[in-house]
Amino acid sequence: MQADMKFNQCVQQQALENSDNKVWKWHIQDPASQRLTWNKPPKSVLVIKKIQDASLLQPFKELCVFLTEQKNMIVYVESKVLADTAIAGDESFGAVIQKFCTFREDLDDISNRVDFIICLGGDGTLLYASSLFQESVPPVMAFHLGSLGFLTPFKFDTYQSQVTQIIEGNTAIILRSRLRVRVVKESREKGIIMTNGDSEGSRKSMQYQVLNEVVVDRGPSSYLSNVDLFLDGHLITTVQGDGVIVSTPTGSTAYAVAAGASMIHPNVPAIMITPICPHSLSFRPIVVPAGVELKIMLSRDARNTAWVSFDGRKRQEICHGDSITITTSCFPVPSICFRDPVNDWFESLSQCLHWNVRKKQNYLSSEEEEF
Repeated sequence: MQADMKFNQCVQQQALENSDNKVWKWHIQDPASQRLTWNKPPKSVLVIKKIQDASLLQPFKELCVFLTEQKNMIVYVESKVLADTAIAGDESFGAVIQKFCTFREDLDDISNRVDFIICLGGDGTLLYASSLFQESVPPVMAFHLGSLGFLTPFKFDTYQSQVTQIIEGNTAIILRSRLRVRVVKESREKGIIMTNGDSEGSRKSMQYQVLNEVVVDRGPSSYLSNVDLFLDGHLITTVQGDGVIVSTPTGSTAYAVAAGASMIHPNVPAIMITPICPHSLSFRPIVVPAGVELKIMLSRDARNTAWVSFDGRKRQEICHGDSITITTSCFPVPSICFRDPVNDWFESLSQCLHWNVRKKQNYLSSEEEEF
């Protein structure tokens, strides 16, 4: 990836000498100042489309023809995309297919081969694109061809001019933070938890990069979920309810907002903790600094196991002795903006979630005021 993303720290402190006193100044970064520029013109692009969606076949073909024949780009697609008979069986598209470079999810690493990504679909397509890269993510251009489209600001009607602008560079970009999640599971033999130490032979560790949220819930059990929540090694509370959501600012407008959380702009460095149907009237959602480490474990007296999912995928059971450690990832998702980070976000709030949409109050005339 040959992108040079230039941005400042969100908050920068400066100590200046003023007589014997130190004066501290804070510099708050303007979100619109984040720009994407290329060190050299991009040559390769990954095109991701929603699988088995007939409505995306024609846009996918048009885009690939444009990229390969007019822009001379190297196009990467997933192998399972070409398994679709509507694509593989199209003889008029055969010459383009021959130029494709293919890869397989979880098997082939293309992180150093792709300059940027184009997503065709909805928000789930962007989440899936994020999951393909466990470290550095190329800039992502997302077209709104799905249902909600909160994270997909581009319309496909003018894709040629928009893609050309991205290739030429100097476009607005927003760095969407991700969560680095480490799940450690104790080895179990005949139903007995092996707790004899930290040896590699007794534990299984898995890592995930999460763009929206980590959800821990009670699964199929009818009992309350009962999990302990630690922050930087200290027990801060025990969640008793249907579960808990740990989300990024990007994920604050997904499952978290449906559970009563506030909506946070993606430029805010934070992690959100939102209970799901807590059995306590005082358990409200909270926001913690992005630099903390969270840890979730089953409470000692929990009646049942819990289940965890990562951006709605990789769902698995969490038992006694297992742990989920969550920190802010060092590898954000550079999401290309249609206009700029602020305007795009408020446009999505208005168009997708109908934020503060209300019939306006009628004007009151002077005669009516007298009554």
